Amino acid sequence: MKLAHGGRPLTRHVSSSARACKRIGIVVGLGLGALLMSGCSASEAMRFGWPEGVTPPAKQMESLWTWSVIAALLMGILVWALIFWTITFHRANDEKKGVFPRQTAYNVPLELTYTAIPFVIIAVLFYFTVIVQNDVEKKTDDSKVVVDVTAFQWNWKFGYREAKDVVINGQTYSGALPDGNPFRVEAQAEAANRGEHGEVEIGPDGGRSNDVRDYLKFDKIETVGSSSEIPILVLPTQQRIEFHLAAADVIHSFWVPQFLFKRDVMPFPKQNHTDNVFQIPSIDREGAFVGRCAEMCGTYHSMMNFEVRAVSPLKFNRYITQRALHPEWTNAQALADICETPQSVTTVPFDTRRKTNGSVGATGDPNNTAIAGCVVPNNPVLAKAVTPQEAPQ
Repeated sequence: MKLAHGGRPLTRHVSSSARACKRIGIVVGLGLGALLMSGCSASEAMRFGWPEGVTPPAKQMESLWTWSVIAALLMGILVWALIFWTITFHRANDEKKGVFPRQTAYNVPLELTYTAIPFVIIAVLFYFTVIVQNDVEKKTDDSKVVVDVTAFQWNWKFGYREAKDVVINGQTYSGALPDGNPFRVEAQAEAANRGEHGEVEIGPDGGRSNDVRDYLKFDKIETVGSSSEIPILVLPTQQRIEFHLAAADVIHSFWVPQFLFKRDVMPFPKQNHTDNVFQIPSIDREGAFVGRCAEMCGTYHSMMNFEVRAVSPLKFNRYITQRALHPEWTNAQALADICETPQSVTTVPFDTRRKTNGSVGATGDPNNTAIAGCVVPNNPVLAKAVTPQEAPQ
C-alpha cells in the first residue's frame, strides 16, 4: 500500500536494522561462548596466545603486547562498525534508485581528523615500544651469574663463567678457561719447526684460517647435551644473569618461550657485527622451562631442545660448589645432590638414527621439580643430600 505522499511504510527499514543488530549480537555471543568453552582464564585470554612470562622484561613485553592487541581490536571494531553501518543504512532502495548519494569529498576537518589519529596511535605505540625495548636490552655490570651458551648441530653446551655469590676455598668462583687461541698454538708449533736456514715456515694464509672458531669459550663447569640426554641449564632465581651466545657451525637461535625473548646465535659474532650478549634481571619463580632453537639449522632443528631449571640461590650455590669440587660428577648427579629431578621434565631426547617416532613432550611437572623427601643442607659444602652412587647416571 502506498501512502498519499508517494512514500512507503518504514517497516522495512526497521526490520532491516533489527536484523542487523541481531546478527551482530549473535556474532558477539558466539565469540564469548568460544572463549568460555576454551577453558582459558581471564589472564590467559588477555595474553592473546603468549606464554606466561617469568622475568621482569617478559612481563613488560607481555603488557605491551596485550595493550597493543586491545588497541588494534578497538580500531578494528570501529572500522567494522563503520563498514556495517554504511552497508546497513546506505543501501540502494526502490525510492532512491537513480539518486546520487551525498558526497563528502574535500571535507578538510574530517580528512585532518582521520589523518592525525593514526599518527597519534603510531606515536604512542612507538613510544612504549622504545621504552620496553630499552629495558629489555639494558645491560649492567652487576650480573651475579655469567653463562657461556654454545649452540652446535644439533644440541647445546652451557658453561658457567662466573658465579659471584659462590665462594669455594675462600675464593669467588670464576670458571673461565684461558682462550685456546689456535693461532697462538700454531705459531708456537711453527717456531719449533724452523726451516733449513732458521726461518719460520708459515703455512697458508700466514698461518691463519678464516674457518678457525677461536671465539668459542670454555669453562671449568660445563653441561653438554647429547642424543641421550637433554642439557639442563641450572640458574638461580632473583639474580641478574648474563648470557654470552656463540655458534660452533651455523646460525642457531636461543629461545626460552617463558622469557618472551629470543636471540640469534651466530658463528663469528665479531665479524658478523652482532651483539651476542644479553641479560635478564631475574627469574621470578622456580621451575623448569623448555628452551628451543628458533632458527632453521638443519635436519634435527626441531629436536634441538634444552631445559632451564630455575632453583633457589641456596640450591644454585650448592650446585656450583659440588660440581667444582667433584669435576667427575655428571650433571644428573649434581642435580640429584640439590634434590632436583636429574632428568629434563619439559622435553625428551631424540635418536639421531631415527629409531623413535620423534615425539617430544613433557615428562614431569615443570612447576615442581624437587625430589620428594629430599632436604638440601643450608651449608653448600656439607655432606651430600644424595650421594653420587644414588644419583641416576
